[in-house]
Amino acid sequence: MHYILLKVINNVLSLNMKISRLIVFFLLVIAVNGLLSWLSNLPQDAGPDVPDGKISSVSFAPFREGQSPLTEVFPKAEEIDEDLRLLSTETHTIRTYASTRGLTDVAAMAQKYGLNVIQGAWIGGMTMAEENQAEIDQLIKVANQYPDVIKRVIVGNEVLLRGELEPEQLLQYIRQVKKAVKQPVSYADVWSFYMRYPEIAKEVDFFTVHILPYWEDEPLTIEETAAHIEKNYRKIREAYPDKPILIGESGWPSAGRQRGWAVPSVVNEAKFIRSLVQLANKNGFDYNVVEAFNQPWKSQLEGVVGANWGLYSADRELVFPLTGKVTENPLWPKRLLYAALITLLVGGWQAKALFRLAPIRLLGFLGFTQLLSTLLVNQIGDYWYTSYSLIERLQVWFIGGLSLLLGCLILGRTLDVLKDSMSEKCGLWIRYLILAFVAIALYESQALALNGRYLSMPYPMTYIPVVGIVGFMVIRYFVKGENYIFSLRINDLFSTQALSVKSAKIVSLVLALTGLLLIVIEMDFIMHNSNYEEAYPVLFDRIYATFMVTCNYSQLMGWPMLIAAVLFRIPLRACAYALIFMVLAIIIGETCTFLMGHDFIESYPNVGERVSMAFIYTITNCELLLWLASLLILAFPLWQYRDNKTSGA
Repeated sequence: MHYILLKVINNVLSLNMKISRLIVFFLLVIAVNGLLSWLSNLPQDAGPDVPDGKISSVSFAPFREGQSPLTEVFPKAEEIDEDLRLLSTETHTIRTYASTRGLTDVAAMAQKYGLNVIQGAWIGGMTMAEENQAEIDQLIKVANQYPDVIKRVIVGNEVLLRGELEPEQLLQYIRQVKKAVKQPVSYADVWSFYMRYPEIAKEVDFFTVHILPYWEDEPLTIEETAAHIEKNYRKIREAYPDKPILIGESGWPSAGRQRGWAVPSVVNEAKFIRSLVQLANKNGFDYNVVEAFNQPWKSQLEGVVGANWGLYSADRELVFPLTGKVTENPLWPKRLLYAALITLLVGGWQAKALFRLAPIRLLGFLGFTQLLSTLLVNQIGDYWYTSYSLIERLQVWFIGGLSLLLGCLILGRTLDVLKDSMSEKCGLWIRYLILAFVAIALYESQALALNGRYLSMPYPMTYIPVVGIVGFMVIRYFVKGENYIFSLRINDLFSTQALSVKSAKIVSLVLALTGLLLIVIEMDFIMHNSNYEEAYPVLFDRIYATFMVTCNYSQLMGWPMLIAAVLFRIPLRACAYALIFMVLAIIIGETCTFLMGHDFIESYPNVGERVSMAFIYTITNCELLLWLASLLILAFPLWQYRDNKTSGA
C-alpha cells in the first residue's frame, strides 16, 4: 500500500512537472514573439510634424466599399457631408475630379465646413461626348454659383495620358470653360505631358502637374522623392516661367507591391507627405496630396496599390497621423493574441504527446507552432484588409483555410518526427495540399511575369507551405542528425503513398469542373463590377476582355483549380520544373517592364547600361526576391521526392 501511494505521488509530481514545463515553454515562446512584434512595430519618426496638423489640399473622391464610378454606384449626400466634416480637420482645400456622378452638391457642403474647392470635370473619350458635355455644364454652373468656395477649376484629368482625346479635342473643352467662368482654368496630367504638348500649356491659366515618384519609370526610394519632386517642378518652371504651378497629385501608397526600390508602407506614406509639406513650405510650392480616402474601386484597375493612397482607410480610420510618431501596424497586439490562442489550442490538443517529449524538442515544437500561427494570422489579416468584395474575401478564407489545414498537418508530421513515429495518411494529405499551393503559385507567377505592374507580390499566400517545409527540414536535421539538404529523405514530409490512378483521375476531373464553373462566376463578377458594357459595346469583345482579366486577377480561384487538376496528374518533378521556369519568367518580365519605360529609355540611352540597371532594379526588389525564394522552396521537395509507386501523381 505504501509503495502504491508513493508511486501515485511520484506520478502526480511528474505530471505536474510536465504541465509546468509545458506552460513555461508556452509563455516563453509567446514572450519572444511579443518582443519581436513590439520591436518591429515601434513608433517611428516620420519627419517634422505638418504645421497646424493640416495639409494645403487633398484629392477628394468619396467612394466607399461597394461604390464605384465604374458601376455608377455613387455616395449618398449624407456620406459626402460626413467625409467633408472629417476632412475639415485635416486640410484647407479639396480637389474634386468630377462635377456630376453624385458630386453635384460638394461645393455647397464644403462651404458649410469652411473648405475651399478645386473643382474638376471628368472628361473621357469621344464616345462619351454627351457625358463630357454634362460635366462641363455642371462645372460651369457650380463655379459661377459658388465663386467664394471654388477658387480654381480643372478640365480633364490625364485624358491625354490615357490616349482618350487628342490635344485639339481637349482644347475645345478648356476654351468653353474659360469663356464661361471667372476662376483660373487648368488641365491635369503627369508633369512630362506639359513638356510634350505646349499647345495645352499656352491655353491654361495655371499648370496642374502630377508628380508621383512611386509610379515613375525609374522608381525611387522614399529618401529620394523630395529631390525628385523639386527637380521636375523646376523643369516646368524653366520651360514656362510666367504661369502658376499646382502640384495636382503627389502621394505615396501605404500598401501594395514594391516597384524597384519604391516600397509602399504606412510609415513611408507618412514620411512622403511630411517631406512634401516641408518642401512646399520651403520653396513656396502649391500642392495637392492624393488622396483623402482609400478607394476600394481602384483595386479593379490598379490592384491593391491603387486602392491605398489615402490619409484615411475605406472605413474612415486614420491611416497615419500628420503629427507625432507613426506605427506601421498598430493592431499587432491583437494579432499576437490570436496567434497565442492558436498555439494554446494546438498545445492542449497534443498535450499527451508533448508531455513525453524531451525539453529541447518540446521547446522547438512550441516555437515552430507559434511561428506558423503568427504567419497564418498575419496572412489573413493583411489579405482581409486589402480585399474589398465578397468574392475577394471568400478567397481570403479559402487560402486561410488551406493554410490552416496544411499547417496542422505539418505540425502533426513534425510531432511524429519528434516522437520517432510516422503516419502515412498525414503525409499523403500534405503532398496534395502542397500541390494545391503550387497551383496557386503558378497562377500568381504567370500573371506577374506577363502583366505585373499592379499586382502585389503574393508571398504571404505561401507562408505556411514555405515556412512549414523549411521548419520541418530544420527540426528533422537536428533530430536525425543528417545533412537534410542533400538527402533524399524528403519522403519523411510527404507520404510514400499516392492516390491510385483512378482516384487521381476523379479528383482531377472534379477540380477541372469546379475551376471552369468558378471562372464563369468570376467573369460575371468582373463584368458587373466595372463599366465593361460601356467600354465594350460588342458582347464578344466584352466577354473576351473579361476572360483575359481572369488570367491576372490576383484574387480569383478558377484558374488555380484548373492548374491543380493538371498537377495532380503529372510527376512531381514536372511541377518543380514549372516553378523554376516561373522564377526565370518573372525576372525577365519585371526587367522588360523597366526597359520599356519611356523615361527609363531617356535616362539610359545606352542599351547595355539600360539592361544592366533594369536587371539591378529587379533583383534588388526585396518583395520580389521573397516570392522567388518561395517558388524555389516549394520546388525543392517536389524535385527531391522519389516516388515508390507509379500510380497517381
